[in-house]
Amino acid sequence: MTRDNTLMPIFVTAFAVACLSLMDAFMKSAALAVGALTAAWLRSVIATGIALPLWLGRGGRWPRPDVLKIHLLRSAVATFMALSFFYSITKLPLAEAIAISFIAPLIALYLARVMLGETIRREAIFASILGFAGTLVIIGGRVGQADFDSDTALGLAAILASTLLYAYSFILIRRQSQVAGPTEIATFHSGVSVLILGLAIPFLFEMPGRETMIDLVASAVLTVAGAMAFAWAYARAEAQMLVPLEYSGFLWASLFGWLFFTEELTLPTVIGTAIIIASCWVATRKTRTATVPEAV
Repeated sequence: MTRDNTLMPIFVTAFAVACLSLMDAFMKSAALAVGALTAAWLRSVIATGIALPLWLGRGGRWPRPDVLKIHLLRSAVATFMALSFFYSITKLPLAEAIAISFIAPLIALYLARVMLGETIRREAIFASILGFAGTLVIIGGRVGQADFDSDTALGLAAILASTLLYAYSFILIRRQSQVAGPTEIATFHSGVSVLILGLAIPFLFEMPGRETMIDLVASAVLTVAGAMAFAWAYARAEAQMLVPLEYSGFLWASLFGWLFFTEELTLPTVIGTAIIIASCWVATRKTRTATVPEAV
């Protein structure tokens, strides 16, 4: 592989992370205006309208029953994961929410042991303890602030719930990517979210204004763009080279949180994030993979 071919997946992955971080900022703005549920549902509606034609245009066919079952399970998990995350960022700064979500890969290690029978190495156990300590630093910094209230507590509970679901989705994505392509996965992910969240829409829907609709369209476009960029990059480079770029999302979240919402970055958040990133490095530094996973 030439140097240009090696660098391009890195640049594309960095672009994907930036897209999804900017999407979070647009979604926070929309969720603050109309509520997390309405914002999440409308984003899924728009994203389905983008992903479905792409899937059908590539010859999309209705999946087999066993594949459909995986689609439904993973999409349901992802729906509540996203809903709880979007709710959390209405209560917490973007950077803090993103930082806490970084412990998901560590939780996934234990789920992989239970669900897939994988062996947990000593380094991974140490890393999980270290990552938990980093999370406590961030949460402790938030609890220690004078403006800590019930809304903040709800935000912390929501991001922790979202992180647990995110960890579970890692296991499901691994299974799903073996039986379906990115456009099919994206279509069912968005479409199932429309159906699930739609059950509550008659009771909780809030009509968005023009500016909020712009935020939602932007977030849907960025979601699809980020997913496609990840799919392109992971098809051309090993995961171990690209996964560390996920942590650049903290820098983007800090920037967009400041630009969009004048959110300040606290020292406990920076320290806790550094500890979590270090723990993930410890957990994965001895991992060597010969195959390239199919991106979602």
